[in-house]
Amino acid sequence: MSIWGSLIGGMIGFSLGGPFGMLLGSLIGGKVSRSRFKSFAQPQQVFALALIVLSAKLSKADGQVSREELIAVKDKLKIPEHELDQVGKIFNKAKEESTGYEPYAKQIAQIYQGNINVLEEVINILFYIAEADGNISDQEFRMIQHVSQLFGLSDAQFNGIVEGRKSSDKLNPYVVLESKPDDNLTDIRKRYLKLSKEHHPDLLLSKGVPQEVIEESKKKMRAINSAWDQIQKLKSN
Repeated sequence: MSIWGSLIGGMIGFSLGGPFGMLLGSLIGGKVSRSRFKSFAQPQQVFALALIVLSAKLSKADGQVSREELIAVKDKLKIPEHELDQVGKIFNKAKEESTGYEPYAKQIAQIYQGNINVLEEVINILFYIAEADGNISDQEFRMIQHVSQLFGLSDAQFNGIVEGRKSSDKLNPYVVLESKPDDNLTDIRKRYLKLSKEHHPDLLLSKGVPQEVIEESKKKMRAINSAWDQIQKLKSN
C-alpha cells in the first residue's frame, strides 16, 4: 500500500499536534472527527509528511521554485499520479504559509529522537531535491545545514552526508567514515561497522523510512562500503 493514500486523513494532524498538526488541521478544517483517527498515524507517513513540508520550504529557500525541483519531489518521493492532488495540497500549503522551516525541523527531531540515522536520511533526500535543477544555491545549502543542526547532527555527520553524495572516485573516504587519515585501521573499521549497521536499509525501514525513498539509503551504503575499500587499500600501501 502506498504511504501517500491517507496523509490528509487527519490522523497525523491530530495525533502529532504542533506545527504539523496545525498545517494539516488547516487543510481539513472541521470535517474530520479527531477520535476517528487517533491511532492511525504510521511512522512511514510521518516521515513522508516531514519530507513534503521540508521540501516545500527548501524549494523557496533561494526565492524561486524551479520546475526541476518540483519534478524531483514527485520522483524522489515516488508519488503516484492519483495521489498528486492531495500531496500537492500539503506541499503548496507549506510553501505558502508564513511559518518557517525551523519549527518543523524541531518537531521532526523530537519525533525521531534517538534515531539519528533516520534524521540523516531526511538530510540526504533534501540534498537530492536541492540538486534537481543542477545547482545547490548557497541559501539552500545553508538551510539544509541549519536543519541538520536542529536535528542534532554533528559537523562530522553532516560532512559525511555531503561527501557520500559524490561519486566513488571523487569522495574523501575518511570524511564519509567520519574519521581522520591518522586514525588506525582498527578504529576506522569500528566506525565503518557502526555506520554500516545504522544505514542498512532493513534497519531504516524498521525505523519508519518508507520503501518509496529507501534507494537513497542504498546509495549511502554504497558510499560507506566504497570508502572502507579505499581506506584499506591506502593503509596497506
